[in-house]
Amino acid sequence: MIFIATLYVAASASAVPSYPEGADVPRNLTKDEARYIQKNPITIPRGITAPPIGPVQCAAEYDPTSGILLAWEGFSSIVAEMAAKITTVGNADAIIVIDQSGEQSQALSQIASYGGDTNRVKFIYRTIDTIWIRDYGPRYIYEGDCRAIVDHTYNRPRPNDNALNSFVASSLGHALYELPLVHGGGNFHLNGSDAKGYSTELIENENSGLSSAAIRGYWQDYQNLNVTITDAFPTSVDSTQHIDMWMCWASDTTCVISDWPYNSGSTQDQICDSVAATLQLQGYNVVRIPARSISWTHYTYANSVICNDLVLVPSYTNSSASVHNAEAIAAWQQACPAKTIISIPCQSIVTSAGVMHCICMHIPAHRGGVNPTVYVQTQNDGATYDPYQSVPISWITDDDASVSSVSIDFSIDGGASWQSVVQETADDGHYIWEIPDMSTISGVIRIIAVDFDENQGEDESDTYFVINGTSVTGDANGDGLVNVLDILAVVDAWGPCESNCQADLDGDLQVNVVDLLLVIASW
Repeated sequence: MIFIATLYVAASASAVPSYPEGADVPRNLTKDEARYIQKNPITIPRGITAPPIGPVQCAAEYDPTSGILLAWEGFSSIVAEMAAKITTVGNADAIIVIDQSGEQSQALSQIASYGGDTNRVKFIYRTIDTIWIRDYGPRYIYEGDCRAIVDHTYNRPRPNDNALNSFVASSLGHALYELPLVHGGGNFHLNGSDAKGYSTELIENENSGLSSAAIRGYWQDYQNLNVTITDAFPTSVDSTQHIDMWMCWASDTTCVISDWPYNSGSTQDQICDSVAATLQLQGYNVVRIPARSISWTHYTYANSVICNDLVLVPSYTNSSASVHNAEAIAAWQQACPAKTIISIPCQSIVTSAGVMHCICMHIPAHRGGVNPTVYVQTQNDGATYDPYQSVPISWITDDDASVSSVSIDFSIDGGASWQSVVQETADDGHYIWEIPDMSTISGVIRIIAVDFDENQGEDESDTYFVINGTSVTGDANGDGLVNVLDILAVVDAWGPCESNCQADLDGDLQVNVVDLLLVIASW
């Protein structure tokens, strides 16, 4: 599937530093950007959305992946070789953001030259500023069984990059939540099973108006993560101060952390040793991997990319760093013994303050396979409604392709039987329901999603709601009428009846001839 849209041009773009097409813009702030934000500090225009309503699990990078998002904005040989390995060994799609008409054919040609499966290369047309999509791209969660995006305000004055995520969410049909933090996505790693996140103190410096507890609270609310904030490397070692330059979770139980054999006792060595020791005390397996700081360049092997059964590890030609290439491969093989470890030459990009992990973003696998998934967000609070009240029903959906429509049903007997609210309505996540004149203490909403291949999936509200309907004598099925359907309801429920049995008209916990006579008498 190819998504096409009108190219976005940022308002007041002339007021911010320019980003020539294909320029190798570094990951760190340029001098022009630093001067610009001195006069125009980056603030939080986000946070207009409330946190997710449903149960949230943050997707880990080592979890099943459907695709890797990349940007065609410089360093094209590295991007092309990554895409080739992702689409073959990694068994995932390479989804590439392009903003020039000739870039699609150029990308396909280069990826094919590295042996990639071009049938698994998808394109999103959208103007962006830089290649560093890890820092501004979509961070995924599962809400229920539906993928959703958590966005943040990018910590660079790069407006087109900052605007990408709302477009991706719309294109892929994923819900979007706006995290009220200024942030660079590479300053983040997480362990999925234990719901733990990790970031350096850079996040506190970028959000000086917020306490550490408030920052951690936002991550808890939006991503269900208990985040540890570590010390940051000196900017003389790593100008980004991002944690993904020296840490990477390889699995639920194993974390890869840099070691500094030629910088023993340095600040960065102490930080890595401290975090490694803490994780080991917590019962995790920690694999140490070499790192070097050479002439203001941070040579890292922790900044690698896991894609299903593939791990892409950087290699370097710098004579002082290259002696560690084989050692890094061995360390990753130790951390991921069942995965294929492949080295990608990254000398050309490492001097721009980032490597492969910095230029990709994971899109986790859809949990429903070919069938849509749904999460009903409302009617989960046990609310009480009156007849004819207008009540919003909200939901989100997900699919391996896209959902074509949804149908909404409700039940007054806890899901034993269903009545239609609306059939085949738009999957826009919102419907206003007029409450019928019925009585129930076990009301349930069900939403059924159907995709364009007629596959379907459904979800029900998590708790019962109450309707204080007008009592109609003899109404055994709760539709406000007394007719043959009520006779059938009595016959169908004949026998002992537990509490809240609609057909038990006389309330004696038995559905029998007395209830049948009440229907006939009220006809």
